[in-house]
Amino acid sequence: MTWTIMRFKIVITAFFIFMTQANRAQESAVQSYPNIVYVLADDMGYGDVSVYHPENKIKTPHLDQLAREGMLFTDAHTSSSVCTPTRYGILTGRYNWRSTLKSGVLTGKSKALIPQERTTVASMLKSKGYHTAFIGKWHLGWDWALKDGLDTTGEGWNKEDFDIIDFSGPVTNNPNDLGFDYSYGHAGSLDMAPYVYVENGRVTALPDTITVNKGKYSWWREGPTGSDFVHEKVTPHFFEKAVKQIEDAAVKKQPFFLYLALPSPHTPILPAAEWQGKSGLNPYGDFVMMIDHYMGELIEKIKSAGLEANTLIIFTTDNGCSPAAGLEELAKKGHFPGAEFRGHKADIFEGGHRVPFIVKWPAVVDAGKKREDLICTTDLMATLADIVDYRLNDNEGEDSFSMLPLFNGGEKDGEKRLSVVHHSINGSFAFRKGNWKLITVPDSGGWSYPHPANDKEAIAQMPAFQLYNLKDDPGETMNLEDKYPEKVLELTSMLTDQIKKGRSTPGKDQNNDKIDSEWHQIKFIAGQKTE
Repeated sequence: MTWTIMRFKIVITAFFIFMTQANRAQESAVQSYPNIVYVLADDMGYGDVSVYHPENKIKTPHLDQLAREGMLFTDAHTSSSVCTPTRYGILTGRYNWRSTLKSGVLTGKSKALIPQERTTVASMLKSKGYHTAFIGKWHLGWDWALKDGLDTTGEGWNKEDFDIIDFSGPVTNNPNDLGFDYSYGHAGSLDMAPYVYVENGRVTALPDTITVNKGKYSWWREGPTGSDFVHEKVTPHFFEKAVKQIEDAAVKKQPFFLYLALPSPHTPILPAAEWQGKSGLNPYGDFVMMIDHYMGELIEKIKSAGLEANTLIIFTTDNGCSPAAGLEELAKKGHFPGAEFRGHKADIFEGGHRVPFIVKWPAVVDAGKKREDLICTTDLMATLADIVDYRLNDNEGEDSFSMLPLFNGGEKDGEKRLSVVHHSINGSFAFRKGNWKLITVPDSGGWSYPHPANDKEAIAQMPAFQLYNLKDDPGETMNLEDKYPEKVLELTSMLTDQIKKGRSTPGKDQNNDKIDSEWHQIKFIAGQKTE
């Protein structure tokens, strides 16, 4: 053998040894990534978890235990005070009003809101070797197959609006097209037709009936219903599906991401028979207790599967409690879903968007910790990117700040979230920085008093802006806009800047999505209209 051939073999051998070691190192890195379970309850208030407001009356022992074993955040906010916008922000790390959804929510018939080219939490994690699964309430739109290819019916509020849908055809632009390896759920809220399960882009059972319920708490809109779809069993069914995902993951080395988006305790409020009357309050209280029970089973499954140490569990909700829960009835019995905060779902007030946020990750998070840091549900994207060493591009996670330093017990200079933009159902803005909160409208922006449509005479007598110091006045009872005009100007300027730049994080300016109808991004500035 000549020296040239021998040297060539040595080089080839060294190369293969290097590649093998590199592959093993990469595999080890992937396996060291944590499993991630993100549970999103629906229309559940800050004070509905007893560890957040011990004086309240609903017992949530399993969520309380989760908080004792992990970290509890007291100043956590959804990016909107209603369903669809918050879900958009969770998966994209971007404020919803930057998308084409400038106000309101989608229906069960709405087309896909998130374009396939936009990076989501799921697609990011999938690129890092994760198995990704979605189970539950989607409410971000997808594209149903149509019978004649032309949709001439309504938007999805009436049963006739679904006559054009071909339920035997493929559902496109679904969660699988946005990074989820597995998806199973329904299109909108549990009171929005159609009532069918869609698994990996296919309806699991064709609608064979039209159902409707008009009960005080248990109501849902009339619409086509699949033969395997029973409203009362949907929440337990989704937990069963989630447990199955964890069982399957336990036998694999691949890290997994499970996004479990519950349709409850949103209407229809349907506690199972064994939970009815348990709270001593009303069906809503019973329903919350039932969710807590199933959360306990899910957490126990993670433990028994041997996955507890390196599994990151996050529990939060998509906005505040809805008036459909029977707020006056609950109050008479001493329970306040919003705790000491003003307002509820749909509102720009704290009760609309301040939510429970609990994190457990034994490998990283010290048990029993409480953080008062300002965080937002859009922060999931940057947090997980930080965990898996994914570098976000300028057009990814534009409004997402990493919470990982907070999990570790510290913070990074210059990267901590210092402000957040709030948004209500009718598209009203608020801006929070430090203890100060500026609301850019004189009303609630939602459903409570002063209601934008129902209380116009009263609103006409009110200042155009609202300014509150949440440290001194967490209930938002004393409007200080006339005492601190310089603070109003400062916060207005910062909000304007974040809107115009298309981002609130450091990076290259981005464009907000435009819509065909007129939308004034900075409608609250007198005389100024911008696109």
